[in-house]
Amino acid sequence: MNYFFDSDGVRLAGHLAEPPGSRTNHAPGLVICHGFPSGGGGAANSGKSFPELADRIATEMDWVVLTMALRGCGQSEGNFSLDGWLDDIHAAVEHLRSLKGIAGVWLAGFGTGGALCICEAARNDSVRGVAAMAAPADFDDWATNPRRLLLHAQEVGAIRSADFPESFDRWSRQLKAHRSIACVEDLAPRPLLVVHGSDDDLVPVFDARVLSDAHASAELRIIDGAGHQLRHDPRAIAVLLGWLDRQRRRLT
Repeated sequence: MNYFFDSDGVRLAGHLAEPPGSRTNHAPGLVICHGFPSGGGGAANSGKSFPELADRIATEMDWVVLTMALRGCGQSEGNFSLDGWLDDIHAAVEHLRSLKGIAGVWLAGFGTGGALCICEAARNDSVRGVAAMAAPADFDDWATNPRRLLLHAQEVGAIRSADFPESFDRWSRQLKAHRSIACVEDLAPRPLLVVHGSDDDLVPVFDARVLSDAHASAELRIIDGAGHQLRHDPRAIAVLLGWLDRQRRRLT
């Protein structure tokens, strides 16, 4: 990622993908957000494949797409916290909105990123719609043992500073404060796509159903046999691309 922008004093590394040729003055914008680090490479490799997805959406569908490594991940500065990640998503929305010719901004997030995209859209009326992929309805599982989460975040490299967080209590309270299930009604009636794997062993498929029900008009797609890593499931990506195509058509 070789594109950088600021999030409240934290330098984030990103990737900006634009349609080939000259951009029109009515291009939709999309921010893509990764989830909490998992798998090989930990936080250093978070979102590593998302620039490829961004390029595909820009080239094939004429979107302007910004994806980034959230704080504590990849080449971005900072340390993981839910407050910080939510600030980063907001900064990405505002940065994309500031670019010339952007008609509106949508969000697409995976896992933790998907839940926080719903939270950002609930408080930011400029967000036109959200695609939430394998998103948890809340972070209550983390909140039951925040000390274990802190240690895990340090182990995967999402928390790099030995003196972070300055206040453990304030850091851990964020795990209860940000609940996509509590925010999703405020996103409505703007469009919401909820995609989940039937065999997700990290986030129960029940979370997708309650998010969809709470929104009342969401598009819910359960991918049979899919696990948590929907970024690598071509069926899930096809559903996402189809939804984005429908969103774009609404602009014309």
